[in-house]
Amino acid sequence: MPSPAADSVEQTTRSLAQTRLADVPALTERLLAAIFTDDPDWTTDYSPVPPDDLRDGCRRYLGQVLRVLCGEDETPEDDVATAIGRDRAEQGVPLAVMLRTFRLGGRIVWEALVEQAQIDGAAPEVMLRVATSMWTVIDELSSRLSTSYRQTELERLRSDEQRRHALVEGLLNGRAQDAGFAQRTAKELDLPIGGRYLVIVAEASADGGFALKGQQQTLDALHLRSVWQVRADTLVGLVALERRDEALALEKLRPLATGRVAASPAVVGLAELGTGHQLALTALGTAPHGESGLISLAERFPEALLVQAPDLARRLVDSQLGPVLELPERERDMLLGTLACWLEQECSAANAAIRLHCHRNTVLNRLQRISTLIGRSLNGHRAHLTLSLALSALALSGPEE
Repeated sequence: MPSPAADSVEQTTRSLAQTRLADVPALTERLLAAIFTDDPDWTTDYSPVPPDDLRDGCRRYLGQVLRVLCGEDETPEDDVATAIGRDRAEQGVPLAVMLRTFRLGGRIVWEALVEQAQIDGAAPEVMLRVATSMWTVIDELSSRLSTSYRQTELERLRSDEQRRHALVEGLLNGRAQDAGFAQRTAKELDLPIGGRYLVIVAEASADGGFALKGQQQTLDALHLRSVWQVRADTLVGLVALERRDEALALEKLRPLATGRVAASPAVVGLAELGTGHQLALTALGTAPHGESGLISLAERFPEALLVQAPDLARRLVDSQLGPVLELPERERDMLLGTLACWLEQECSAANAAIRLHCHRNTVLNRLQRISTLIGRSLNGHRAHLTLSLALSALALSGPEE
């Protein structure tokens, strides 16, 4: 059973709070005066809140404090602190401002209780216990306020991120050809409608991230605006070049690549970002698996053509190199390596021999072996072009083939 002292404290607390409930309108005006005169800087923080809304919130909060002290049971509908936390988060009032307001309200309630205690003749030692009860209520309401505020902020961030994600997806899907969508998206993502853009794609990495690190900070340092979005298996970046040279952006991004990364050619405006994205994906498809580095489509046009026509690429390999590919692995790799080196050295057997650390005649014998196997000469511009494309297609086909 509660001790007599505890009974006395509870009865005094309830009596004082009950008496002061009628003074909530006056206490509300005192709280508003404290908010706007105690520190003028805080006035600005409440500027998003309509005056009537702020006054109503103060009134409801002070009333809740006194009702709890009266011992009234609360229902979810009575949870004023939670509602205020949600409303002020949506209005953009800082949490610190709200917590300060709750403390100011607690001080005003305490002053009102002390005034009433002097009228009623309550004992000082009882009032010390009343103070403990009252500030416990303030702490509990402040905790509810903080929880509600942070939950609302989190929900807003999720909502904003979902909207941002949808806008970027719209750009990648070509929706910016609609002028209205382009204008809204440019405003919300802080991107120019016109001007030149690069689209960057980076593959997923084994560590759960992507093959490009620190790109946002690097581009920020160049005063280049960019937006980055994670998709199913790639990181996609939209880089607004505006008047800057695309070569500079690529130069700064290349050292950041830890795996396969590709860039589109410069495209014009938000309306062409969908095309840029497809071109960047095509360029990424030309990068051999397992290699690291940033490549641009301009560097890989022949390979890009092969990637865009995979069936023709397979037929090209079969028609040009089929008999060589049927050889035992060691001989096959030796002949293919010799052919590739010879083509890279502008069809010079002497230069290829130096690169391959063998005699010039050895190179010529291997080339003759290839010519015999495929049944055609290796000489001539058309043969060089076709064989070069076939070797590129073979490299792009992957190790399983």
